[in-house]
Amino acid sequence: MAQAESAKDWKSASSVYDFTVKDIKGDDVSLEKYKGHVLIIVNVASQCGLTPTNYKELNELYEEYKDSKGLRILGFPCNQFAGQEPGGSEEIQCFALKSNVKFDLFQKVDVNGDNASPLWKYLKMKQGGTLGDFIKWNFTKFIIDKNGQPVERHGPKTDPRKLIPSLEKYW
Repeated sequence: MAQAESAKDWKSASSVYDFTVKDIKGDDVSLEKYKGHVLIIVNVASQCGLTPTNYKELNELYEEYKDSKGLRILGFPCNQFAGQEPGGSEEIQCFALKSNVKFDLFQKVDVNGDNASPLWKYLKMKQGGTLGDFIKWNFTKFIIDKNGQPVERHGPKTDPRKLIPSLEKYW
């Protein structure tokens, strides 16, 4: 099932590797390319009060652990929370460049509702939230183990560097 992102059968996916998504430039990316890596998948926004700390610390984690531990971070822009990611791909790329983002960015997606990305539906199914499966705000972080399994979910107020003890369990 290599095309789960474009298909509707996300419920039958066996791992995140079954999904194909579009990168920030619009090119298809099979998440199988991340096989064997611990991942953080996060919904991002340029104009959120949490953006400065999250982008800074996600960058720090990526720089610190990309080579030594193989950490990969996948950022999915989302405009569902107070319209805090209103721009198109080009504007998002410009903001990311100014913010010195080094991790992988993908096209803007919905993370909630009927039009939610199949990948995000899958993540929420595998790691539900405290008050419900829906994503509550920008910068919800999912940790994916080396087998492509969502193993932890962390809320927006968990700063990325606080994920280090969790990440260490999966390296």
